Amino acid sequence: MNAVLAADRSIETVDLTIAFGHRRVVEGVNLTLAHGESYGLIGESGCGKSTILRALAGLNHHYQGHILFNNREQQPYRDKPFYRQVQMVFQDPYASLHPRKMVWASLREPLKLHGMDRHEARISEVLHAVGLSDAFRYRYPHQLSGGQRQRVAIARALILEPSVLLLDEPTSALDVSVQAEILNLLSRMRSQRNLTYLMVTHDLAVMTHLCQRIGIMHQGKLLEELSADSLRHGIATEAYTREFLAASEA
Repeated sequence: MNAVLAADRSIETVDLTIAFGHRRVVEGVNLTLAHGESYGLIGESGCGKSTILRALAGLNHHYQGHILFNNREQQPYRDKPFYRQVQMVFQDPYASLHPRKMVWASLREPLKLHGMDRHEARISEVLHAVGLSDAFRYRYPHQLSGGQRQRVAIARALILEPSVLLLDEPTSALDVSVQAEILNLLSRMRSQRNLTYLMVTHDLAVMTHLCQRIGIMHQGKLLEELSADSLRHGIATEAYTREFLAASEA
C-alpha cells in the first residue's frame, strides 16, 4: 500500500488497533507519511479517523500495534521532545483556547513549557505568519471571529516550530467564506516550513485542496489510498469508496 522509503518516513502506524471496551473502532491500520507530505483520512462519522489522530497525538494511550515518528517507536505516554515536534490543531478553536487568557498568554504557555527563548519575538513572528497583527496579542478568544480564533490556534501549534501538524477538521467550524482563507494559510505554512500534515475531514473539496494522498476509512479499517487527482475524478477500487464519493457529490 505504501512505497515511502524508510529514511524518508515521518509518521508510521503498524497494525494500529484501538478498542473502546469490547468494540473495536480502529482495526489493523497501516499508514506511512513521508516528510513534508500532506495526507488525508476521510470517511463517514464514527469510522475511526479522529480516533487515529488522537492516538498519534498522544491523547489516547490505549491502543495496540505500533506508532513511529522519524523511525523511532513511540510509547503510549510521549516525552516532551515528541510534543515539540508533533502538534495538533483541533476542530473548534473556541474550545481549544482558554477563554480567560489573552492571545499572548496562550502563545507564551508552550514556549515556557518547552524552555524556549525569545518569547515576545516569537509571539510577534508567529502572529504575523498566520496573518494577524501584534494588536491581536491583547485580545481574548471571545473578541475574535471564528477565522481569527483558528489562526491563533494554528499559531499556537506553529510556535514550537514542529515538523508535523495533526489537523482535526480544521475548517468545519468556520463559515464557508473563511474556510478558503484558512486552507490557503495551511497550504502556505506547509510549503514554507516543510511541514508534514495528517488531516481528518468529511469534506472532499477540503481534502483535495490540501492533501496529496487520501486514505478512505470504513468501519475502522483503511480500505484504500488514492491520489488527490484520483479522488477528484472518482477513480477508486473499492465499491464502498465509489458509493461514498457519489454520495458526497449528491
